[in-house]
Amino acid sequence: MKTAIPHDTQRSKPLILAAVCLAALVLPLAFSGGAVATPAIGRDLGGSASALTWITNAFMLSFGSLLMAAGALADQFGRKRLFIWGLGGFIATSLALGCAPSVGWLDGLRALQGVAAAASLASGTAALAQEFDGHARTRAFSMLGTSFGIGLAFGPLMAGALIAQSGWRAIFFAIAAIGALAFGFGVPRMRETRDPDASGLDWPGTLSFTGMLALFTFAVIQAPQDGWASPTVAGMLAASALLLMVFVMVETRVAHPMLTLSLFRYPRFVGVQMLPIGTCYCYIVLIVMLPLRFVGAEGLGEMDAGLLMIALSAPMLVVPMLVASLTRWASAGVLSGIGFLIAALGLYWLSRVDMSASRASVIGPMLVIGVGAGMPWGLMDGLSVSVVPKERAGMASGIFSTTRVAGEGIALAIVTAMLAGLAQTSLAQAVAQLPQNGPALAAQIAEAAQRLTTGDLAQAAASLPQISRHELALSYTQAFTRLLHVLIVITLLSALASFAFLSRAGSRDDRPGQPQRKVAESVAA
Repeated sequence: MKTAIPHDTQRSKPLILAAVCLAALVLPLAFSGGAVATPAIGRDLGGSASALTWITNAFMLSFGSLLMAAGALADQFGRKRLFIWGLGGFIATSLALGCAPSVGWLDGLRALQGVAAAASLASGTAALAQEFDGHARTRAFSMLGTSFGIGLAFGPLMAGALIAQSGWRAIFFAIAAIGALAFGFGVPRMRETRDPDASGLDWPGTLSFTGMLALFTFAVIQAPQDGWASPTVAGMLAASALLLMVFVMVETRVAHPMLTLSLFRYPRFVGVQMLPIGTCYCYIVLIVMLPLRFVGAEGLGEMDAGLLMIALSAPMLVVPMLVASLTRWASAGVLSGIGFLIAALGLYWLSRVDMSASRASVIGPMLVIGVGAGMPWGLMDGLSVSVVPKERAGMASGIFSTTRVAGEGIALAIVTAMLAGLAQTSLAQAVAQLPQNGPALAAQIAEAAQRLTTGDLAQAAASLPQISRHELALSYTQAFTRLLHVLIVITLLSALASFAFLSRAGSRDDRPGQPQRKVAESVAA
């Protein structure tokens, strides 16, 4: 609810905006920094391949699955209060991560860090909506999105520099320092606001949704190691499907659902959900997988890998703003589809590059991928609320944010499992002619494939000493190329979905120029 804002509060608005933008900057730093640090963590602390995978997936899973719940809690108990607890928890878990004694501790703390990240982002954006109106609100949320893009663009570089200078623990200490700066700037100047009509948290929906995502992600990660037909994996997949049915039943019966399923009756709304899924497979997964390949298989230092990653992420600082201006002449759906086609072209180019021959050869295709992914990236936030009736904009925005962040965690799990399976197939072909070929060798191959997936060539060689490091690297390269071919197909399907669902004219609220206004209205809702 809006209240009169004193003059002192007016002067503190820029600092509040800076605080929330710093919080938005540090979240993708935590995501990409943790991914770049995985090989160094493996060298220092050891741990199984699946445990190392959870360093990234645990954060993304808890972050994505709790965003809508965090928004409801902020409305009920106060945006400032939840921001304090969320950002404070994020700082505390970051400091604890810097002191973690084992990979198991890292995985658990990363899950808690994701919970805190969801609370700080949901409450921070809701607080901004109370401080700004009209065009000022639009500019504020534009800066918020830019901050998120900067964190994605330069997270690998910052992580690489810190690892090279001070080790992987410095990444989490630096993240805690940035978070503390945001806390000191923003909290003393924020006003407490809440929604007097808030209905509280949909606990059955939240628990079933989070459990469904957790079980599905864990099953996908464990499948390459245990096999898809193993009782553990099959049981988790069955339980995940059961929880999905429970979630649907709950959301159709409760008075105030976390997710209104009737929104999926709008074809254009369904099409919008495909945009973050498409960018996950042509962009987000590469932010994680490429540094692991550069460091683990190609032998680059973390700093050099971070510098190369700028080619992929830097277009995100420019392309989204440029493509927004093109909506005067073409629909957002057409522009998004063209972007996915460009990204698919870049992925194909990358699949043809011999990275071992020339490091610079990857810059061109990575730039093309970044430009292509940046086109839907700059349009999908506005589309998410402009393709449904105005009164449903708030719910649509929450669903879209959950699809984006939870989709990233699921995409990472699926792509990691695919790469492990493809590497296992390549390694099996390489050792097919060995005289001692049996269950013991099959287990060695599975372990080596898991190690290759995390970029740990040394441990892969120790797990499968029967073949040379050159053959290991060759098997990994073949698997990565086949993975890129799968990503090309998914990206082309995303382009097809954009053209099919979003290219035709929408409602009068879906005209060029409307999305930014709708974003602001959705946050206020």
